[in-house]
Amino acid sequence: MSAPVPRPQLDALRARARGHGPLPMAVAWPCSIDALDAALAAERDGLIEAVLVGPRARIDATAQSAGLSGAKLRIEESDDDPRAAACLAVDLAKRGRVGALMKGSLHTDEFLGAALARDAGLRTARRVSHAFVLDVPGLGRPLLVSDCVVNIAPDLAAKRDIVQNAIDLAHALGIASPKVALLSAIEDVNPAIAATVDAAALSKMADRGQIEGGIVDGPLGFDNAVSAEAARIKGIVSPVAGAPDVLVVPALEAGNILYKALVRLGGAECAGIILGTRVPIVLTSRADSRECRIASCALAVVHAHAARAAAPAAAQGTG
Repeated sequence: MSAPVPRPQLDALRARARGHGPLPMAVAWPCSIDALDAALAAERDGLIEAVLVGPRARIDATAQSAGLSGAKLRIEESDDDPRAAACLAVDLAKRGRVGALMKGSLHTDEFLGAALARDAGLRTARRVSHAFVLDVPGLGRPLLVSDCVVNIAPDLAAKRDIVQNAIDLAHALGIASPKVALLSAIEDVNPAIAATVDAAALSKMADRGQIEGGIVDGPLGFDNAVSAEAARIKGIVSPVAGAPDVLVVPALEAGNILYKALVRLGGAECAGIILGTRVPIVLTSRADSRECRIASCALAVVHAHAARAAAPAAAQGTG
């Protein structure tokens, strides 16, 4: 058996989360072994208090199949319908009984349909987006990538929120002034490639304070974003090139391919959450590893704690 791959960035993330204490998290429809096992493993790791939302009989049967029948389960019983479980989980968050949500084994559209409904009470003024935190072997720091999951072809206004959401998450991770690389196929502004025009506009928006808390530059090709040598060869002078904390992709398709390539070919492991909602949302995939699911719970804890800490300051600023 091969030795486990060291994951120093995800280890540090879990340690930071444990320092905040466990966060009550509603797990909607944990009716597969993978979903239930990950939620209970995150609870044993001191990250969350798992509130399992779904039909008790199904959850108990899943626990028995997984060899977890002796575990103490907190169950909020719903009708035997994934959509009903999702709606109940969202209601728990809306009423403040839990501080985060996690998708179990129901379909993503059923889960997000409940979580992001206009009357669900979880939306904010921000555009909803998703961010991954990747532990890339040899990099030596966490790497955020957004948005690879939610926004298919975001316009400039949506990209502004995607960037701001990612910067806020980087702050929660302890990165005081994150460097944000706005990716495109090329590093020159070309009107024929809309992503380069958007990147240039976003960079200027950051200069003018419309995006706060980070150093934003683009457009940058992936090579000169991550390699100072590639940037030097191409004559690019940038405070971001070669050492980004955040990669912002031009569209979902490019981002999804990028993060999967880093995981499947580059040996990276990831954690991911939905941002721009009143509570963080862990949106797992059937193909996610157990480590990814647990680390995503830790990321939700860290983000939720940072949001709570920032709320009083924001309230004072608007008084």
